[in-house]
Amino acid sequence: MKRAERLHALSEMLRRSGTRGVSAERLAREFEVSVRTVKRDLYALENSGAPIWSRPGPGGGYGLAKSASLPPVTLSPEQAVALMVAVSAASDAPYADLARAGVKKIMDVLDPKTRAQADELAHRVWVDSLPSSSRTIQSAIEEAMAEQRVLRIRYTSREGTTTVREVEPVLFASAGGRWYLVGWCLLRGAMRWFSVSRIECATVTMTACSGHAIQEVGDPPANARPVHGRDG
Repeated sequence: MKRAERLHALSEMLRRSGTRGVSAERLAREFEVSVRTVKRDLYALENSGAPIWSRPGPGGGYGLAKSASLPPVTLSPEQAVALMVAVSAASDAPYADLARAGVKKIMDVLDPKTRAQADELAHRVWVDSLPSSSRTIQSAIEEAMAEQRVLRIRYTSREGTTTVREVEPVLFASAGGRWYLVGWCLLRGAMRWFSVSRIECATVTMTACSGHAIQEVGDPPANARPVHGRDG
């Protein structure tokens, strides 16, 4: 789990603990890190503005002030299940792990009746999702895209040729049932489409991308459009 993901999960666990709080030792066990790392993460959350409280002594621990709770979420059971279906059917999509965490966060704050109805309806939907690529590879690609850093990959082409490339990630694209990393290939000096399923190894470098624009990719595939959460 990347640190950003752990910080998010940590804040959610603190929120769910309510007024009881949770000890640093339990948090360390939950996230499989040291108590020292947990305390460093708590300090980072507090510095970012999260209203964390602490209670010393036996039975003490850490929690999140009630004011930090999410506002009420008003979704119908059908809308909640639609989110579950979309995430479950796209297990190989970029940031799929964070999407699952987001859906769980939404489910946690639904009113009990709506949540129960959504759970019942969800059992009536089966999804045969494709196996995703290595989580390590996915995480590296996602990090390089988000932070706009050069990605070093070992890639096997459709013809069976394996090369090591350094790529400046520009966008993710779904076409023909496959996910692609589209980026400026430093080896070829051109924009290239890399099937994520053919990436055998990926490492984020410390080199910043030079700023290739999305427009350099060219026209999107038929029916493709940006994912921006708005209609149109």
